[in-house]
Amino acid sequence: MEIVKEMRVGDVLAIEPKTAEIFMGFGMSCFACPMGEGETIEEAAMVHGIDLDELLKMLNNVVNE
Repeated sequence: MEIVKEMRVGDVLAIEPKTAEIFMGFGMSCFACPMGEGETIEEAAMVHGIDLDELLKMLNNVVNE
């Protein structure tokens, strides 16, 4: 499976709970709140000033282990 920028943070967490560590590593601890879970990965990266490509790369590494 490939994680893409249009996916919602909550959906990614449901697919692979280990991705929580990646989000936390980027300082995205708000993923646990209802609003954060509903954001797309792209929206969350933009709000937090995170490099989207790097975040997607790391999330996909975890999901495809």
